[in-house]
Amino acid sequence: MLDIKALREDPDHFRRALRVRGEAGNHQAVDRILELDQGRRAAITEADELKARRNSVSRTIGERKRAGEDASDLIAEMREVGARIAELDGRVAEADAEIGTLLLETPNLPLEEVPEGDESANVELRQVGTPLRHPFDARPHWELGEALGILDLARGAKVSGSGFPVLRGAGARLQRVLIEWMLEIHVREHGYEELHVPYLVTGDALTGTGQLPKFSDESWVTSRDDLWLIPTAEVPVTNLRRDEIIRAGELPLRYTACSPCFRREAGAAGKDTRGLLRVHQFDKVELVRFETPERSREALEELTAEAETILERLGLTWRVLRLAAGDLGFAAAMTYDIEVWAPGVEQWLEVSSCTTFTDYQARRANIRYRPAPGEKARFPHTLNGSALALPRLMVALLETYQQEDGSVIIPEVLRARMGSEHLMA
Repeated sequence: MLDIKALREDPDHFRRALRVRGEAGNHQAVDRILELDQGRRAAITEADELKARRNSVSRTIGERKRAGEDASDLIAEMREVGARIAELDGRVAEADAEIGTLLLETPNLPLEEVPEGDESANVELRQVGTPLRHPFDARPHWELGEALGILDLARGAKVSGSGFPVLRGAGARLQRVLIEWMLEIHVREHGYEELHVPYLVTGDALTGTGQLPKFSDESWVTSRDDLWLIPTAEVPVTNLRRDEIIRAGELPLRYTACSPCFRREAGAAGKDTRGLLRVHQFDKVELVRFETPERSREALEELTAEAETILERLGLTWRVLRLAAGDLGFAAAMTYDIEVWAPGVEQWLEVSSCTTFTDYQARRANIRYRPAPGEKARFPHTLNGSALALPRLMVALLETYQQEDGSVIIPEVLRARMGSEHLMA
């Protein structure tokens, strides 16, 4: 949620930033928020003056009554004053509600270094490795997976519909090994606390991280209990500190969790949805940080490097993009996308988005911290990133390490855990 005090002080900055994002409608929302805020503050001022008048007159009425004097004129006046106060209080409540709705529907402001434009304006910051071209006819992962007996798309569709794949045997084991291995790196080397979190959350939790109300149509919800399936572990992990004041000296907080992720919108029909490229349910290891505002920009670089560590040790080729303002997520202030090369489909596939939300999520979820004992509480900055998302990581591994005979070499860092050097039919 945006800071209405900052908006009031420099509305042109907010208009420019939203224009950069391509948010024309929300640019207009700034004007409406300011209009409502001005009327609200005027109503509060008048109501306060009337309440002071009522308190003063009430004392006079009491004095007249004790003296046996008539106070009917003042009593009649106070009835009118009371009605006006009620009217003003109602006006303030209505303005508060509309302002709150508008703020919830307005996206975060991009940082100054975020490039202007849509997806075509994304900037490639670095590429590590050279995209592999196999000397034989490389097969896409869905052909490899079915031939190896580790991927069953048809039976997954029979159970739940398209977009719900089934991993079998060594495929299921490979995913489990990857999850355990990644979590251990983040806990033992990067200093994160591992969490196991609920997969169903309240609407308030999704509102706190910015998924609601914007993305309600893209989320899964249970009708009986009004609980939502999480689109990412970011939601329950961030909301663990909702409505709390983090103690002085407790920051930074670093959490990691693996969870299934549920996405209703998995892409339009076509080649980009085949196999594991776009699915409705997938597993993901998530990193979440709570940082002081002074460290959040540096923390974003650290977070991105931690995600890249996984790809480096797996011997894959990847690139890092700085997203343009028009390609940012709703709550994001700045995002690095990490894309891995998959030679079977000959595509760069996103396996991580590393994002700083500045204080946007903290304001929505009412998360604060005390810089020092006795100091006024402030809003921390939140960050998160996938490290990594499993389906496309599995795609890259299968397609990169495939051999001409249809087998797949297991990366050396995973062989002891897998108990094998190859995946073979």
